[in-house]
Amino acid sequence: MPDLPRLHLVLVEPEIPGNSGNVGRLCAASGVRLHFVGKLGFDLSDKALKRAGLDYWPLLDWTTWADLDALRAQADPGAGWHFFTTKTKRFHTAARYRAGDYLVFGKETKGLPEALLAAHADACVTIPMRNPGVRSLNLATSVGIGVYEALRQIEGWQ
Repeated sequence: MPDLPRLHLVLVEPEIPGNSGNVGRLCAASGVRLHFVGKLGFDLSDKALKRAGLDYWPLLDWTTWADLDALRAQADPGAGWHFFTTKTKRFHTAARYRAGDYLVFGKETKGLPEALLAAHADACVTIPMRNPGVRSLNLATSVGIGVYEALRQIEGWQ
């Protein structure tokens, strides 16, 4: 899909193969490149990962990185970085997304490291939740919300 803007979706140390499979399917459908960073909680050949992505896995543009620094070293220096977390008050809709940006999500049980969030506090965004008793959304759900808001802004979808 060369006419779609290139967004980058970054999963830092994802733990659940079904979530990553669903994210992979979403990325294949939306033309977004998927980056797996750090130690994964599953094998990339895991049957659950492939099952969640169904037969779309071969259509996915993806790669793995040892750590976030390795990915950032090769990234376009003009790209924006958006760190999704429950630990900020700035809504994901307040961010301005551009083609080539990176949307970064942490592991299911802990999110992104505190030091990373502190170092990039101005680039942190959250997805609002009305019930304060809910700690967070499912990773694949959060990724879908973030990716399609970014595409809405880039494509001018109303």
